[in-house]
Amino acid sequence: MSKQVSIIREIENHLRITARQLLRFDTEEEVLQYLADSFQSRFGCDFVGVIIQEGDLLYPKVWSGGFVSLKHKFPMNVNKCTPNLFQQSMKYDDTHLDKSCTFIQLVSSKTINTWFTVPIQEEQKNYGFCTIGYLQTIPLLDMEKSFDEFGKDVAIALSLVKQKEQEQKRMIGIEFISKNLSLNESIEKIVEKIVGQAGKGTNATFAGIYLYDENQSYFKFQPPSFGRISKPEKISVQKNYILKEYFPYLENPGGKELTVPLMMDVKTFGVLHVEKKANGIFTNEDMEMLSVMAEHVSTILRNAYLYKKEREQMKRLHSLLDYQQILIKKTINEDDFAGITTTVSEMFHKPVLLLDRFLRPISYHLFPIEEVNKNMEQIKSGIQNLNKKSSDYFNFCLRVDGKEREFLIWPVNGGRDLIGYFVIESNRNNFDTFQQLAVELVRNIYSVQFIKQKLVLDTKAQVKDNFVDILLTKEIEDENMVMRYANLFQWNILGTHRVSVLSIKLDEKELDSNDILNQQAKKSAVFDELKTKFSNYDADIMFAKKGEVYVLIVPEEKELPNEKKYWHNLMKNVQKWLSEGDITCYGMLGIGGMTHHLEDYYKCYKQALQTLNVVIQQQFSEKYAFFEALGSYTLLYLIKDTSEAHYFMHSYLEKLLHYSKGNHINLFQTLRVYLEQNGSIKKTADELYIHRSTLLYRLTKIKEILELDIDDSENRFNLMMIYKIFDLQKKNISSN
Repeated sequence: MSKQVSIIREIENHLRITARQLLRFDTEEEVLQYLADSFQSRFGCDFVGVIIQEGDLLYPKVWSGGFVSLKHKFPMNVNKCTPNLFQQSMKYDDTHLDKSCTFIQLVSSKTINTWFTVPIQEEQKNYGFCTIGYLQTIPLLDMEKSFDEFGKDVAIALSLVKQKEQEQKRMIGIEFISKNLSLNESIEKIVEKIVGQAGKGTNATFAGIYLYDENQSYFKFQPPSFGRISKPEKISVQKNYILKEYFPYLENPGGKELTVPLMMDVKTFGVLHVEKKANGIFTNEDMEMLSVMAEHVSTILRNAYLYKKEREQMKRLHSLLDYQQILIKKTINEDDFAGITTTVSEMFHKPVLLLDRFLRPISYHLFPIEEVNKNMEQIKSGIQNLNKKSSDYFNFCLRVDGKEREFLIWPVNGGRDLIGYFVIESNRNNFDTFQQLAVELVRNIYSVQFIKQKLVLDTKAQVKDNFVDILLTKEIEDENMVMRYANLFQWNILGTHRVSVLSIKLDEKELDSNDILNQQAKKSAVFDELKTKFSNYDADIMFAKKGEVYVLIVPEEKELPNEKKYWHNLMKNVQKWLSEGDITCYGMLGIGGMTHHLEDYYKCYKQALQTLNVVIQQQFSEKYAFFEALGSYTLLYLIKDTSEAHYFMHSYLEKLLHYSKGNHINLFQTLRVYLEQNGSIKKTADELYIHRSTLLYRLTKIKEILELDIDDSENRFNLMMIYKIFDLQKKNISSN
């Protein structure tokens, strides 16, 4: 019995001395190693193991002596071990050992006759336990209380050591920051040092920094990193601003990842993120170390980031200004859009397309123009919605070579007028402030070029109008001037041409009797559109304004092989162009004869005017006619201005016109339709939309006023001839 008491006292004495010695050490490894070595040397244990809990696993932090095979059974799941290992001392001969515990099964299956465990705990903090074993049997009697107290002392020593280690890490971190980080370094160099220290300090396989971009609403990886990155380089935040949704281990140790926020002025501007600890999981100590680093490097990192961003912005701004100078020079030196579009494409490093206001491609670079033409209806629909919503831009997608590609469209305006559309391939979510600024610059450049072209066209049109005005005079005073004009326009004036005259009639809803200026403005707008259309349709057509009508002079070869088909198609296009505009109107065309000499232009012009008068009066369904096809009008044209013709016309029609105006009954038109319908009562009534009895009353009244039998063939012939002369003498086109 005295021998057992002696052993117990010796063990207790050793435990007290060991507990005091543990307080002298500075690191966890030193404490645990001393604990194992002291038991091994003092009591001749066959093995001593210090088992530390990290997360859900148990690891043999220190192992001294034999039974290495026992050590290799770790790590071991905490949930498969009895909780008593962490709460009280246990030994081989306890009567209530939990046989389901993996650790107890393990030590019981080995040739270990004596073993005991000591929990390492401090209040609610459990670090693990210490296990000691012998091959022979050694009675331990009631040492549980002593072992428990010793375990608490060891836990306190470990806690103090961990605090020392943490403080040392903190000091090392602060010293590292003060010695190694400088505002004069690039952000890449600063990040490299920070993540290197974070990765090594936490024993992680990866450490990196993500910085938040407020404009784009995403966290972007800031290279370089310590180790290989596994997360996406861009993490979109969208509408959810809860940081833990994107970094689940935010300030949450105990896992394979750990994240701490980078903050400045109570505002998160990024995170410091580590992954995959080489041994075990990330602990509170790791988090504290990262937090200290984050706290001290945030200001430096934020300033470096802002400096880099400002430097990049300045670089982009200088680049934008350089491109602006290049584009301005191109507007000065070039007349078309090809050079501008190529430069714009290089500026954005993307395909670019320019459309006119009618959605026709003007110029493009690296653009899938075939796909655009195939999907033009979709684009038109989107642009109509864009105009309705008054949005800045419209996006659409095209499938090119099996891939979906997104395009953005902006309107190009000249003052208040829409003059074109700018198209670029890009994702709307990737457009930052500088790119938007660049788009505004490009739209302005295109606008300037459009306006420049319009000014050139307007100047040419004015000169052309003057030229045509001189050419279409009865007697050309200065033929040399006419030839100089023709040479200026590179136009073969001595060739054979056909002269025609076009009149534009506004729809009733466009007319405002109280605003003549508004009507003129509408006609000017229509003329501007037609001028552009004719220029694009056929540059060889001379198109000019003369008074209230528009003159078209077409080379003879353009009509070949069928002049009727040519003019039919031309008039069809004119009506189509007018219908596409914003102003409701239609055109009427009088086509004169062919020119062979300079003096023929005036004659053909007068023929075209007279033909136009007939087209207006007769309301031709096709809205055009050839002078040669007018029949009797051609002969009457020669006598229409004679005094006899005037007397002949007024003798018959003056009374009828006077009565129609005074009594608000259009007997003048009634007689004309009656004659055109060859005296048919039914056809005339149907044409005038009046009752048969009403027509008979009107015809009786006409006979009384004219004192003439209108059913006599000779009288009918005379009356029809008078109406045709009347048509030819109606010179004021606008009043018609």
